[in-house]
This record gives sequence, structure tokens and C-alpha cells, in this order.
Amino acid sequence: QLHIVESGGGLVQPGGSLRLSCAYSGDPLDSYSLGWFRQAPGKEREGVSCIGSSGDRTDYTASVKGRFTISRDNATSTVYLQMDRLTPEDTAVYYCAGVRMNYDFCLPWEFDYWGQGIQVTVSS
Repeated sequence: QLHIVESGGGLVQPGGSLRLSCAYSGDPLDSYSLGWFRQAPGKEREGVSCIGSSGDRTDYTASVKGRFTISRDNATSTVYLQMDRLTPEDTAVYYCAGVRMNYDFCLPWEFDYWGQGIQVTVSS
């Protein structure tokens, strides 16, 4: 099992950057695929980016490709989401999640363990 805590959210102006961090504890992280998801008001939770257990596979939803970068550090049991060139459409609660071994589509229903979420607001 995993215990997950997100950090790094907040308010940022359009065009700015934020780096979200997610600390995991519990099982060794190298057997888990990890992901970032977000949910905006009135919308369904969506996959933002996922990374495979060995780090050799990464996926991004189309709207963030070229702007967001996911990375993981198994030694410190941390996953990061570097978010650049943020827009108001990126405003949402962002969640970390984990699933043992692999994922197929980077969709919320594939992931078993979830953090509480952290607010990201992009506004001038």
C-alpha cells in the first residue's frame, strides 16, 4: 500500500511555472506506476501525466504536452510535475496516484492509491 502527500500548489499568474511534488511512503516505489490527475470545478477527473514503474514510459494529456514534465526519484520516493507556461485552463485540484506495476491509459480508474489533492490556481 501507499500513503501519498502532495505539495507545491498555489496561485500563479498566467505564463508562470509551478513544480508539484508528491511524497510516497509504504511499499517500495519502484514497483508502482505513478500519475498526476486533476479535477476542475464541474468537470470529471482527468489524467494529466503518468510514468511507468521503471521511468521508461511517460504519457501526457494533449493539453499539457510540451509544457508539463513528470519525473520520479525512487530513492526519495518522490514524483514531480514541473508545470510551465501555465494557463487559466490548468486551474484545478491536482492529485497524485499510484498503481502496482503498469497502467494502460493513464486514466483515474486504473489507479488504486490517491493523495488528498492540492489546489493550483492560475489567475492574474
